[in-house]
Amino acid sequence: MSTEGEPMVGVPGAHTAGGEPMVGVPGSHAAEGGGPLMGLEIFEVFRQEKEGGPMVHGGSLLAPDGELAAHYAREFYGRRQESVRLWVVKRSAIHDVTDPDLLQPPMDRSFKKPVGYSAGIKQKLAEARERAGGQE
Repeated sequence: MSTEGEPMVGVPGAHTAGGEPMVGVPGSHAAEGGGPLMGLEIFEVFRQEKEGGPMVHGGSLLAPDGELAAHYAREFYGRRQESVRLWVVKRSAIHDVTDPDLLQPPMDRSFKKPVGYSAGIKQKLAEARERAGGQE
């Protein structure tokens, strides 16, 4: 998500709560919450730099709807072929998960981690194969 002071695109002349200028409708003032900003929503843009790479947060922009937000995102994050994929999401649709019980369960669940065979199991398997080979 946008951090305080990070410029927003889509509304030239607007300012973030931190006083930084937003890029995009002349004379707008985000901190005042009025004027040309009425009816605009904040969209978050995630971009993928190369096929198979991770999606990373590219920035935030203001737009009246998703269609125009997609056009702004293509213009700002795709015009120089720096992205192969864009996700444009309304900020209000993003759910922040902060519940520590969901993120860090109190019980030890290390047995669910795919770490492969331990050295002890490998040794037991080799011994079992050796015994089975000698019985034939």
